[in-house]
Amino acid sequence: MKFIRHILVAVVLIVCTCSVEAQIYLGESQNININYQNPKTYEIGGITISGVQYLEHSTLIGFTGLHVGDKIDIPGQKISKAIDKLWRQGLFEDIRIEVTKVQGNLVFLNIDMKERPRISTVAIEGIKKSELTDLKGQIGLTRGDVVSENSINNAKNAIRTYFIDKGYYNIDIDVVQEDDPLVANSKFLSFKITKNKKTHINDIVFSGNENVASRSLRHSMKETKQMLRIKPFEHFNSSMLALITHPKRLFTEGVPSLFMKYMENRVRLSFKSSKYIDNLFTEDKQRVIDKYNELGYRDAYIEADSVQHIADNLLNVYISVNEGKKYYFRNISWTGNTLYSSERLSQVLNIKKGETYNQTRLLRNLMMNPEGTDVSSLYTDNGYLFFNAEPVEVLVENDSIDIEIRIREGEPTNIGKVTISGNTRTNDYVILRELRTIPGDKFSRAEVIRTQRELAQLRYFNQESIQPEMKPNPQNGTVDIEWKLEETSSDQLELSGGYGSSTFVGSIGVSFNNFSAKKFFKGSAWRPVPSGDGQKLSLRFQTNGDWYNSFNISFCEPWLGGHRPNALTTSVFFSKQTNGYSKSNANHQGISIFGISTSLSQRLKWPDDYFSFTYGLSYQRYMLDNYSTQFVFSDGYSNNINLLLALARNSSDAPIYPRRGSDISISAQLTPPFSMLNGKDYSTMTDQEKYKWLEYHKWKISSSFFLNFFDNFVLNVRAKAGYLCSYTSKTGDSPFERFYLGGDGLSGFSLDGRELIGMRGYGNNTLTTVNGNGYIGSIIFDKFTAELRYPVTLNPSATIYLLSFFEAGRTWDNYSSYNPFNRYRSAGLGVRIYMPMFGTLGLDWGYGFDEVPGVSGANGGQFHFSINQSID
Repeated sequence: MKFIRHILVAVVLIVCTCSVEAQIYLGESQNININYQNPKTYEIGGITISGVQYLEHSTLIGFTGLHVGDKIDIPGQKISKAIDKLWRQGLFEDIRIEVTKVQGNLVFLNIDMKERPRISTVAIEGIKKSELTDLKGQIGLTRGDVVSENSINNAKNAIRTYFIDKGYYNIDIDVVQEDDPLVANSKFLSFKITKNKKTHINDIVFSGNENVASRSLRHSMKETKQMLRIKPFEHFNSSMLALITHPKRLFTEGVPSLFMKYMENRVRLSFKSSKYIDNLFTEDKQRVIDKYNELGYRDAYIEADSVQHIADNLLNVYISVNEGKKYYFRNISWTGNTLYSSERLSQVLNIKKGETYNQTRLLRNLMMNPEGTDVSSLYTDNGYLFFNAEPVEVLVENDSIDIEIRIREGEPTNIGKVTISGNTRTNDYVILRELRTIPGDKFSRAEVIRTQRELAQLRYFNQESIQPEMKPNPQNGTVDIEWKLEETSSDQLELSGGYGSSTFVGSIGVSFNNFSAKKFFKGSAWRPVPSGDGQKLSLRFQTNGDWYNSFNISFCEPWLGGHRPNALTTSVFFSKQTNGYSKSNANHQGISIFGISTSLSQRLKWPDDYFSFTYGLSYQRYMLDNYSTQFVFSDGYSNNINLLLALARNSSDAPIYPRRGSDISISAQLTPPFSMLNGKDYSTMTDQEKYKWLEYHKWKISSSFFLNFFDNFVLNVRAKAGYLCSYTSKTGDSPFERFYLGGDGLSGFSLDGRELIGMRGYGNNTLTTVNGNGYIGSIIFDKFTAELRYPVTLNPSATIYLLSFFEAGRTWDNYSSYNPFNRYRSAGLGVRIYMPMFGTLGLDWGYGFDEVPGVSGANGGQFHFSINQSID
């Protein structure tokens, strides 16, 4: 290197073992001879610095370890070490130590150095703005840093690593250095990046896997995936010829097996990128071994793996496995258990003699079953927090393994301190009343899980981060629990407007889901509204001028009295619709509806505390003025007073994206049987007189079940049905409170108490009973739905998930025509976006398979927009 040459030629202080003599120059006129085999000792008389403009000289001298008055050998080790110490600072590109003068035993030294330039500006070109933001914090170069080959190489490596993680393996990086004319000894650094194409995995090839199919092993790899490929007829002729020449394969291997082999490399569907990332590949190799272990191959291991580039942006991954022998469970015994019998523990473990040896299943059924059906839950639900179970292989004989499970039960544990944190808006008592982990109670894992669920149901906190922090105290047999919460906004806003048919149409609605009525008159609490007490206040107003105006308000106190979860809800609404003419005009048509309702929902303890029972009383008054569009009479009024009784059980684990549990309800809506009590002759009455007081009984049932398959894939199966009945034949079936099926569940005014039920793949209301006056509603409906869901993101600020669905449903206008095997069917895809401020928004495309008699274009491909599960 350049600095070494300078030292060898110009510096007299070099450790050398050669037997030659050299000269050192003193100023421009003197010189002395130095024998490298016989160093001479001098005392340093002075040290000076030259060639340095921007660094403190005294500091640099301090780096050398040399001081005036020190005794040194010339040549000797101290001088060599001084040069090395300066060089390690990374600030210089040339260093020389010179003897400037010798006076007797005194020597005067000068350290001549050339400073490295410093960075004036760093630029990165050829990449996206978002990538630039990420990289600036990773390359480690900032204004004022020394420009060195090492720092530039480190920056290039950081850039390369960043893009390799994104699948760009053929990245080119050119570094351009230019002098900054405005700042002395400074340079512009420019990294010019050419990403080229992403490197994708063409094939993942397994060898040595005689007992486990390659497709199964590929499926076990979560991050390392092959490229999407849809070429079902590739090499079709050669494959058919091979089958024709060896027809016995149809019988020896079977048609399904041959078909899967044929399609294996021709059709590949993947929801993940096929980029290759080395550290993720390492994790996936372990998953391959885990897959073997689950299938009983406990000795399986990967013999070799390699990556081969077959093109600039394509590579193949090769994995050679050694499967080893397949093992089976034989005898499973228990030791150390006193609280539960071995028979009881074996029953919960649920592993029988002769089953395939699966260590993952063994550990899950012992300690880590997310459903809570494991041996550990027996103990932890009974307070034994310090319980431990250790499975030990005590005998391996041929292909059979004997397991001894060694139990350490410990002592029962009580709950010590319980604290909460992170609730910036919600008052402590709102959270504390939902907790099932009470200080002094015996610890129970089931109650911890239930508390997580109850806190999630509030919708005030990020459901993905509700995790308790356990702080065991083995000395006194207690455990402290801290609930760390992340508050999210739960209020919702609806705001829309438009202009059409020469009139403005607008609506505004707001729901305050964590309201505080007692702070209403406290000015400092309005931020923007008083909140924190868990009450719910909803207001909504809709208008399009003279044609339609509607207003409703509701309030819910979820803990009436503050001691029990008895939810009291009260609501009032008023709406008015006209044909646009003033009331004084003879052509005026209008309807006004006033309604008020109140209900009390109680959480039950039997059969379990997931049940609730609701009592409700509501009243609506319909006032018609020459209004004949949707009602059986055009002038007059009608009253609807009814009692609501509803029994529900909701055990779903989360309100936004539930993964397990169910939500089931059955309800009855009952009016007094006026016709059975008043003794009037209904056959002679006008429609207005007949329906002055509505009478009916209406039954509804709905159910929704959630099953988490794997990796947040959730199957949601739903069913709902409704029946509208009359008390006697005097009144016939009520023309009010009917069911309308089809579409998005949003369209239409619920002026006559109608229920709009969405069904994708069909137009709005098109699956509803129709006559010459249009859709008149139905008295029976049922609908069945199966949805497969997968989340894009579970971020509390915007939860997004994709879904595919299959639906079947129908309505009937009388009980004699009901046919449970004759329904309209549809299927399709959709997306849901939950934002705390706006609720759940949905967009679906459904295809209705069955034509609707008498309704052209009712089925086929349909797009549907939904708000807050209006379709569901």
